[in-house]
Amino acid sequence: MIKVTCLGAAGTVTGSNFLVETPRGQKILVDCGLFQGGKLLEMRNWAPWDFHPDLVETMFLTHAHIDHSGRIPKLVKDGFTGKILTSKPTAELCEIMLLDSAHIQEMDAEWQTRKNKRKGHRPVEPLYTIDDAKKALPLLRAVERDEILPIAEGVRARLRNAGHILGSSILELWLELDGGEIKIVFSGDIGKANQLILKEAAHIFKADYLFVESTYGNRLHKPLEDSKKELLEAIQYAVSNHEKVIIPSFAVERTQEVIYILGEFYRNGTLPEIPIYLDSPLAIKATEIFRKNKAFYDKEALAVVDAGFDPFSLPNLHYTPSTKESIQINEQKGSAIVIAGNGMCTAGRIKHHLKHNLWRKGASIVIVGYQAQGTTGRQIVEGRKHVKIFREDVAVNARVFTIGGFSSHADQRDLLNWVGNFKSSRPKVFVVHGEPSSSAALAEKIHADLGFETHVPKWKETLYLKQKEAPVETAGAVEAEKPIEATFVETLSRLEQEIQKIKRQIQQQAVQGTLGEEDLDRLKYMEEELTHILSGRSVGR
Repeated sequence: MIKVTCLGAAGTVTGSNFLVETPRGQKILVDCGLFQGGKLLEMRNWAPWDFHPDLVETMFLTHAHIDHSGRIPKLVKDGFTGKILTSKPTAELCEIMLLDSAHIQEMDAEWQTRKNKRKGHRPVEPLYTIDDAKKALPLLRAVERDEILPIAEGVRARLRNAGHILGSSILELWLELDGGEIKIVFSGDIGKANQLILKEAAHIFKADYLFVESTYGNRLHKPLEDSKKELLEAIQYAVSNHEKVIIPSFAVERTQEVIYILGEFYRNGTLPEIPIYLDSPLAIKATEIFRKNKAFYDKEALAVVDAGFDPFSLPNLHYTPSTKESIQINEQKGSAIVIAGNGMCTAGRIKHHLKHNLWRKGASIVIVGYQAQGTTGRQIVEGRKHVKIFREDVAVNARVFTIGGFSSHADQRDLLNWVGNFKSSRPKVFVVHGEPSSSAALAEKIHADLGFETHVPKWKETLYLKQKEAPVETAGAVEAEKPIEATFVETLSRLEQEIQKIKRQIQQQAVQGTLGEEDLDRLKYMEEELTHILSGRSVGR
């Protein structure tokens, strides 16, 4: 049997980390993210590993967000030397994000050390250093998506588009057991339907066990068009009061989506003529990576490019990579749009902008991303009258706009639709990567609407996955069993007839406009399964 231990993203929305162990003794990691959202959760980052890092040969990284990738340098520091398989854009993004995370770790440790010295306490070591992050980067290996790859003896894997952020992937994992095979699917983070810039998540139809995220498992997003109107309202409100629009934004994806929408406002003439500042060195670097990965854009984003526009450039958009440029933003009077990191208002330049603007009546604070429990952003969303910024009480007098429609996460409806693709294989579903109420709500909904068996794992819970038993026939009279080869021939003949029928209809344009990418994906899936049968791996099992 296969063991999967949930070492993160179980009972919480951060710290994604799953350990897969095979009967051969192979150890495979899926993600290795930072825990974020309050001291108790963040203390887990410092805890000893529940495995020996040097015994893990392979890790799969679903995407670059720090709650999925942020402990990789610590893993390497503590002995991991294996390969980290991921998509090309994820590897590129990790080169900037892990170094940025290491810089934050060093700065936090330095600040805490100065504080401890005044009290006569010991200095504090960082969780990991920039050197640790640099040692981790060569282990990242970009692999082609949509190709089944042999990973080790009895282990095959495939990365598919998750539609969440640039390069985000779903992991399909095939693991051999005595006399059979188990297929496990890890969703990573699934993108919402009609996602901006990127193609939507791939449809997958077969699994024995499914690990699905539940970040927004108990709620629905606002329609995108409504969210655009609300963003425009936030801008107009601040401009009418000669104040600033402050947008805490995640450096990867959310920042690019906000700029993309501001570009749309500019092209349709609704954007006021005020300066826009992208005040995040990390987001600036990430935007350049977006620019050069156009192959991952959806049709709408490519249409903007084909029309002669750069989706991430505006006449009034200013990049402010230096600290001096950042400080000057708050020295300038009048309206401006300021996009700064980090997205949950817990660190980075956004704290300075909030300190200067949160108390101002007439300013707009625009929350466009998920805010984990215990974060400053969550406190603002929940309506606190004062929040602590740099150990100082700051009044919340600005108007707060919480715009859920820009989320890059699937909501409950999107997740149900995506999980619904597995109806024919009916996997057992493990609901992870969500706060307890969100995970429980999605698990109940999946069971009620789709009839799948569900379970919400606890932190550090080990799951034992067996090969699924074939259903037992109990009905009526038993016919004489045909040789399996004869049944294969009959089935292939029927399939051949259907294929010929579809080809004739396409040639006659009888199905013009009714076929889409989902139909093509299903056809490719059938092709892969037939190739797999011909390889001799499945026949006779």
